[in-house]
Amino acid sequence: MAVHDHRFVPALGFDILTPLYDIAVALTMRERAFKSDLIALANVAAGHRVLDLGSGTGTLAILLKATVPGAVVVGLDLDPRILGIAKAKAERAGVAIEWTEGSVAEPPFAARSFDRILSSLVFHHLMDAEKERALAAARRLLRPGGSLHIADFAKPHSAYTRLAAAAFRHFDGAERTAANLNGRMPDFLRAAGFAAVSESAPRSTLFGTLTFVSGTADFTGPQPP
Repeated sequence: MAVHDHRFVPALGFDILTPLYDIAVALTMRERAFKSDLIALANVAAGHRVLDLGSGTGTLAILLKATVPGAVVVGLDLDPRILGIAKAKAERAGVAIEWTEGSVAEPPFAARSFDRILSSLVFHHLMDAEKERALAAARRLLRPGGSLHIADFAKPHSAYTRLAAAAFRHFDGAERTAANLNGRMPDFLRAAGFAAVSESAPRSTLFGTLTFVSGTADFTGPQPP
């Protein structure tokens, strides 16, 4: 997961825990289920060029390529160590993915070069200004009619997820998680110029409420500042 100034929050918060990330997420988040649902929501088709924004250990990118072999899948992350894990996993899975080291807020790609952008459990790591830059960059990278699909933590919707959110906020930082936990991610997408913004029904995880937020790159309406 990357930020604009070449600092980043390592997986699980500490470099030493990075090798444990896949195990932790698989055990606590029903990872394959929610990432499969995210891929289905994005309606990826053969021939689409798809960016996994903040690709981490590559689970989403690998699952996407296995689900839609005809898509061109690109994984972007700033952490070289976690990209090494992703590359090794892709090799073991026998799938071809383009891995790129870079920031989610300053992605090193040409404008209008992707049909879909997906992101999983990345935006809650970003400060508000970083969220804004990352979303503006995502919109710039999408072709007309392309869409962005984000799976991340959201406003708690039950007594348990409110309790989990308190611990989550402490672990990842109140400033970084505030927009997510206050349910403001759809507003961030609208402010970045995305159209047809929607948010899925909430689902519970061990760490709190998870939702999918989506928007379409509409270049015919009002442009963001």
